[in-house]
Amino acid sequence: MAALMLQGTGSDVGKSVLVAGLCRTLANRGLRVRPFKPQNMSNNAAVTIDGGEIGRAQALQALACRTPPHSDMNPVLLKPQADRTSQLIVHGRVRGTLGSGSFREGRGVLLPEVLESYGRLRRQCDIVIVEGAGSPAEINLRAGDIANMGFARAARVPVVLVGDIDRGGVIAAIVGTRTVIDAEDAAMIKGFVINKFRGDPALFDDGYRAIAERSGWPGLGVVPWLAAAARLPSEDAVILERRADAREGRRIVACPILPRIANFDDLDPLKQEPGVELLMVPPGQPIPAEAAIIVLPGSKATIADLAALRREGWDIDIKAHHRRGGLILGLCGGYQMLGTRIADPLGIEGAASAVEGLGLLDVTTELAPAKTLREVTGTAWNSPIAGYEMHMGATVGTDTARPFARIDGGGGEGAINAAGNVIGTYIHGLLASPALRSALLAKIGVAGNARDHGADVDAALDDIAAELAIHIDIGALLRIAAHPV
Repeated sequence: MAALMLQGTGSDVGKSVLVAGLCRTLANRGLRVRPFKPQNMSNNAAVTIDGGEIGRAQALQALACRTPPHSDMNPVLLKPQADRTSQLIVHGRVRGTLGSGSFREGRGVLLPEVLESYGRLRRQCDIVIVEGAGSPAEINLRAGDIANMGFARAARVPVVLVGDIDRGGVIAAIVGTRTVIDAEDAAMIKGFVINKFRGDPALFDDGYRAIAERSGWPGLGVVPWLAAAARLPSEDAVILERRADAREGRRIVACPILPRIANFDDLDPLKQEPGVELLMVPPGQPIPAEAAIIVLPGSKATIADLAALRREGWDIDIKAHHRRGGLILGLCGGYQMLGTRIADPLGIEGAASAVEGLGLLDVTTELAPAKTLREVTGTAWNSPIAGYEMHMGATVGTDTARPFARIDGGGGEGAINAAGNVIGTYIHGLLASPALRSALLAKIGVAGNARDHGADVDAALDDIAAELAIHIDIGALLRIAAHPV
């Protein structure tokens, strides 16, 4: 059994995409591959086959392996709820809430559980591709580490270091990592890969050799800028700040970027619609009056995000849009915000509290400790749908008598107001269903293209795999992976 871990010189160097691409490259060679990330921090999550949840990047990597996502693929998941507080998910289940200080002190006790998950995956496959978090150069976080070298050394998994040349300073980043980490950690690293290169790679030949000479690690490839990565769901909310202006002739779908926005990849299928411009509205900017649809996204801290929405004045924009008869769609936490009241009597999201909602749906929500995690299929607007639920609490009220969807094997789900222009639902992933997406866009006079979003993502993984097969020494990676350190 083989294993290989990709660690980065920093966050957002492209590890998640490279792991997904390598998983598909090796799967295309007929190998049984599994992805693994010991510890992740993200509010973008996916439901697993065993009824748990993991980071969405690991679910994408499972897709790249052509295997169902399982909670063992990401045994520790932190979902930030406030600046210094996160929900702790272990083996796919909520285990409690942690402050930043208490996690740093206690994370080492989770290593045995991380190794249990890794061991189960090892027994299922030919090779495990592991993704680190952050950087091993963060030596202030080394004690008790389970995300990078702490895991690699405990599991004896060889490491390849990834540097991002697009951000600049990649020579210093890789050589600097070699300088600051201790000798035993450095011995785990068996080579480096340069990622996100634009232009002629020959221009970097001298730099490539300099890194190898100064670090003592061999170069294993220079990966070009992967245009196909833009067709994959993004796990990192940083991408939301890269805002595009609306292009002439397109109808705007506007979504405010809330501080604890979650599962924002729900909106990804709209990016491929030629008649639509998806506009992610950053703090400090109004929701444009010309928006045809306003989407309130999921949230990891609904009450806090509702307060932030009001501070930005977005509640005024939303209610003005409503008065004009505009369409509003609330997803999960956004659905809760559209109601008349949200109560958190047990302090699930922080201090016990209750607040008024936006009052656009006649429903109320009470948060509760039990977390709903399930995949669902059904129909909405006479269209087949498939998605998943991931929420805490229940929503009731008059408008639920007009459900948005009918769930297979169950009853109605969600709510619609009497005028039919305010919709709330707990179902994530709806817009990946071509018929449902077309039905939504028809309400604003746009013909949907009926493209299969899942097929687009799968094709993007194949495109990335083909690029990696050209630009990375896959044979060398396999030889490294075959020899535990």
